[in-house]
Amino acid sequence: MDGKAKKKDKKEMRSGYTTGACATATTKAALLALITGEQQTESTIYLPVGKFATFEMESCVIESDFAEAGTIKDAGDDPDATHGALIKSTVSWSDKPGILLDGGIGVGRVTKDGLPVPVGEAAINPVPRKMILETAEEVLTTHGITGGISIIISVPDGEKMAGKTLNKRLGIIGGISILGTRGTVIPFSSSAYMASIVQAISVARASQCEHVVITTGGRSEKYGMQQYPDLPEEAFIEMGDFVGFTLKQCKRQGIKKVSLVGMMGKFSKVAQGVMMVHSKSAPVDFNFLANVAMEAGVDDQELLEMLKQANTASQVGDLLFENGYHNFFTLLCTYCCSSGLKEIGGGISIETSLYTMKGTLLGKAGKHDGEN
Repeated sequence: MDGKAKKKDKKEMRSGYTTGACATATTKAALLALITGEQQTESTIYLPVGKFATFEMESCVIESDFAEAGTIKDAGDDPDATHGALIKSTVSWSDKPGILLDGGIGVGRVTKDGLPVPVGEAAINPVPRKMILETAEEVLTTHGITGGISIIISVPDGEKMAGKTLNKRLGIIGGISILGTRGTVIPFSSSAYMASIVQAISVARASQCEHVVITTGGRSEKYGMQQYPDLPEEAFIEMGDFVGFTLKQCKRQGIKKVSLVGMMGKFSKVAQGVMMVHSKSAPVDFNFLANVAMEAGVDDQELLEMLKQANTASQVGDLLFENGYHNFFTLLCTYCCSSGLKEIGGGISIETSLYTMKGTLLGKAGKHDGEN
């Protein structure tokens, strides 16, 4: 044994539950407590994914005119910003008929168009909203109650947790969102990240942005913001590894100009036509980089061999920068633009900026649809 902890296989990873599932479970518990006057220690609900799940209640308070239940969100093995959050539901009788659902402390409120929830409403997404309302309706019907109720979902530490999410950028102020389409959280789920990209582009379009800057991470986004100081915050979108997906979504939603901002490692893959740039998805092609270097005027055979034998794309960049071959970076950016246009079948303008880890601009190039 080498003493190192064994990494969990993705199949072994434990799935968890969404904030929407937790809010539904606590609502059912609080409503039952209000109706029966009995403490609820657990709550079983039916999830959109097609199975039942039982949630343990962390707290259950019963008063004459309201009841409140809370559960701790378990995100499983997913590195979720809301893992461990206390999700509460307070249910009270209402003079008005029907079910009123709103957000309380720690649940964000929508302030920008482009989201699936109207401006001014609590950030409780459509599927969780439907889950909560249908579950409450079922409990009321079972107990023969026709009067109205009010449901308030709250997350005591929600505002603090929201600082680790993109909520503020998306115009969700004051807390987290109540999310989830399945009810369960799949560890390291690509679909969740892709959904956040679609949402970010929707907000950008609703904010009248026709030019967006897509970056591979927080550091490249910071450099992008310095490069494009006149663009609003909504125009900056972290695409992670999903280059092709993000470009297609930009075209689909009517963005006219996309600026890619990133670094050698991932953009050397984009340049060669790889549109999913995770480290495991495709290796860096050092022969390709050496050929681009030759195009840029490198004829030193020793240097070309060093490029082919390099360990990382960043090392290739360092070697060419040190030797004064700045045209290489412009060429590589042009290849990125061409690959992007080919991936989406044209229709928008793409430009690419390449930075070092420390923020030095190595090169920039742009390409419009129809250019050779």
